[in-house]
Amino acid sequence: MIQIISIGVGGFFGAISRFLVSGWIHHLAGVEMPYGTLVVNVAGSFILAFLLHFFLSTPNLPVAFKGALTTGFLGAFTTFSTFTVDTLYLFEHGSWSKAVLNILLNVLICLVAASVGLALAKMFN
Repeated sequence: MIQIISIGVGGFFGAISRFLVSGWIHHLAGVEMPYGTLVVNVAGSFILAFLLHFFLSTPNLPVAFKGALTTGFLGAFTTFSTFTVDTLYLFEHGSWSKAVLNILLNVLICLVAASVGLALAKMFN
């Protein structure tokens, strides 16, 4: 039961963080492209890769703590569904180049961010 509560608490803070970060990015960069979603997905990819390696090398951490940060916080912070809907919106409104750019940026930059996160985590071992 403590693991479920921990994930819920992590999700609570992750969802609020996503709302705040996305809103801040949209305020700075505008709403022509879904940059807020891109930023939270990139940050989440980096942090998740880093944490997963860290958790594998630190097996004595409580499972509830790991779940709160990964499934809870980062699961609510990152948003594949919003990325998908943002992309469909761009396609439906004739912004094909922006839609394709959104797909490429999310996939490629998230992969790079996760790779950097993993590399940094390995450096700390």
